[in-house]
Amino acid sequence: MTRRLLSIGECMVEMAPTANGEYHLGFAGDTLNTAWYARRTFNQDWDIAYLTAVGEDAISDRMVGFIGDAGIETGFVQRLPGCTVGLYLIQLDNGERSFAYWRSDSAARRLADDPELLDAAFASASVIYFSGITLAILSPQSRLRLLGSLAAARRNGATVAFDPNLRPRLWDTAETMRQTVMAAAKVSDILLPSFEDEATFFGDATPDDTARRYAGAGAPLVVVKNGGGDILSLSTGQIASFSPKKVDNVIDSTAAGDSFNAGFLATYLESGNLDAAIADGAALAAKVITQRGALVDL
Repeated sequence: MTRRLLSIGECMVEMAPTANGEYHLGFAGDTLNTAWYARRTFNQDWDIAYLTAVGEDAISDRMVGFIGDAGIETGFVQRLPGCTVGLYLIQLDNGERSFAYWRSDSAARRLADDPELLDAAFASASVIYFSGITLAILSPQSRLRLLGSLAAARRNGATVAFDPNLRPRLWDTAETMRQTVMAAAKVSDILLPSFEDEATFFGDATPDDTARRYAGAGAPLVVVKNGGGDILSLSTGQIASFSPKKVDNVIDSTAAGDSFNAGFLATYLESGNLDAAIADGAALAAKVITQRGALVDL
C-alpha cells in the first residue's frame, strides 16, 4: 500500500557560493529540503509530495519543474497569477552560514488561503510535515486555518511532524513566534527542534528542558537536535541520548537539520526504531554538511 509524506512550506530561489567565489542558482527551502532528502531516503512505496504556492512566471515554471524532476509530487503546488517566488543568498564563514532574503511578496505566503485545497491534500497524506517558517510567512488568519486543518487531519489518523525552525526576523514579535510555535506543538505527534534556537528564543538551559516543554504541550515524541552535540529524545516519558560521530570537514551547514529530519522520519516511520532513526538522521546530516548548498549528492 502506497503511503504519502506531504511537506508544506516555501521553496525559494537559492544563490549558493561556489568554491571559486561565484554563485550557483538553485532551489531550496527548509521543508522542500526535507522533502528532497526524503525522496532519496524513504522506500519507494512512499509518495513524497509538496504543498506550496508559486507564480505563473518563468522562474516559477523552472522551480516546479525542478521539484517534479526530483521525484516529488507537485499536484498541490498552487499557481497564482501576478505572483512570483522568494530568493535567498547564502553567505559562509568557516562553514557556518548566514542568509540574505528577498521574499516579502512571495506567492508561498498564500499557500494556506484555500481551505478546500488543504483538506484535499491532508486527506491524501499519511504523514504531514511543516515548520515554523511555514507558519511565519502566513497571515495570522492563514496560520489559524493551517493549524485547524492539521488538527483535523491528526484526528483523522494522519501523523503530524513539526520542526519549529525558529526565525524571529520572519515574525512581527518574538512572543507571537513563541505562542504560535507552542500552538503548533499541540497539534503535532513528532517535534524536531534544534537546541541552539530553543535556548536563544525560549531560554531553555538544556536539551532536556526543550524536550519536556514540547512534551508538556502534548507532543508524544520530541527529538532535540544539538549541532554536533548529543541528540536527546523524549518518548512516552523516557529520555535517551545519542552521540553522533564528529564531522571534521564541515564545509556548509545549510540544510543540516532539514536532512536530519528526512533521514530520521524515513527510518522511524518505517520501523518505529527510535535509536536507529536518530542514527540514520545524524548520518545523513553528516554527509550533507561536507558539501556546499542545501541539496547535495549523497
